[in-house]
Amino acid sequence: MRRTTSPVVAGAGRQGSAAAPYGRGGASVPNLRAAVYGPAFVAAVAYADPGNFASNTTAGSAYGYALLWVVAAAGAMAMLIQYVAAKLGTVTGRGLGRLCREHLPRPVVYGLWAQAELVAVATDLAEIVGGALALRLLFDLPVLLGGVLVATVSCLVLAAEGKGARRFESLVAGVLAVVVVGVCYDILAAPPSPAGMARGMVPSFPGADSPMLAAGMLGATVMPHVIYLHPVMAALRLSLRTVAGPDPAHATWLLRKLRTAIVVSLGVAAAVNAALLLIGARIPGFGEDLESVHARLGQTVGWVAATAFAMALLASGLVSSSVGTYAGQVIMTEFLDRQVPVWFRRGATLVPALSVLAWGVNPTTALVWSQVVLSFGIPFALVPLVWLTGRGSLMGARRNGPLTQAALSVVTAAVIGLNVFLLVQVATELG
Repeated sequence: MRRTTSPVVAGAGRQGSAAAPYGRGGASVPNLRAAVYGPAFVAAVAYADPGNFASNTTAGSAYGYALLWVVAAAGAMAMLIQYVAAKLGTVTGRGLGRLCREHLPRPVVYGLWAQAELVAVATDLAEIVGGALALRLLFDLPVLLGGVLVATVSCLVLAAEGKGARRFESLVAGVLAVVVVGVCYDILAAPPSPAGMARGMVPSFPGADSPMLAAGMLGATVMPHVIYLHPVMAALRLSLRTVAGPDPAHATWLLRKLRTAIVVSLGVAAAVNAALLLIGARIPGFGEDLESVHARLGQTVGWVAATAFAMALLASGLVSSSVGTYAGQVIMTEFLDRQVPVWFRRGATLVPALSVLAWGVNPTTALVWSQVVLSFGIPFALVPLVWLTGRGSLMGARRNGPLTQAALSVVTAAVIGLNVFLLVQVATELG
């Protein structure tokens, strides 16, 4: 481990280095549309990962359309959170972790870093397990071997960033398109009920396990690690100091484009999540694990639908694992001003995932519980984000307005309230 002076820590004004996984983009942006949409789609990948496949198909299979409102609410939360996170990096030229290091006591910073690393491990577990399961569904490979292959390929995907940020972003967007095509085919092959979808938009918890599933769906959708990653990407590609210059009108225009890009990219991710729940609702009682979903799709819709589902799961695991490793690098650099080689981080985060596969734990169960862990990590990223983006001394005229600050506070309180409810429920069951 060594200290780094990469632009992730020092700001967006210099060219990147290996210490900053996203540093190749630089502050000079020849194609502003790519600079706006590229990071947004990288963030969107995290919102359509294997954890989403497990949580949403399980929810649909268990409760039909009843938890569709959770997908919609989580998607809206994600759009708000990611816009504010990207705005933080765009306005300040710095990431959330670095700003925490600059404005919070050292013990608090260490605590935030430790939980962020746990979030990164839980994220990586979901991506590796999901990709390994997809390889078993497609090629009947042992899941342990599949996990190693997914980890290896994800490193190769991440290596594309060394050739330039736009190449990495294009690769990520291309693989996300595979996910979209796969789930869209399954929906078109077995159209959902419009009336059932309308009923599913009415908030309710139809069963004893539904709050736990809702927490998993929330954790799978509002991903803590991209709350740390997105400000860094924005700082390095869209810093107002280097892109917009001193013109307030230009800065306003840029932030508007940023907001549009996030709504579009996360809208795609939200549509994928909704489709996954609808796929699960098509096969009631078969969503206990993704293998059952795959098999039942083959029986009821056809082998093409089952293959499309498995291909989408594999694409999701490969690319989201790359983004997760990338985010882990950023987390350490931002919070500690230190770095470790990517291969070391890849190996360290691979151990829990391979252990789960080696012990024979049900992959879908591991996926759902990893998303619940992520749900508990969301407030630790949200609270400092809300605090920092509401400060006029840091954000100037671009600080959150009263309505935005109130909405973020409601979202944070809702996430914390759901987590407390789950803790009480688990304690009651154990007692």
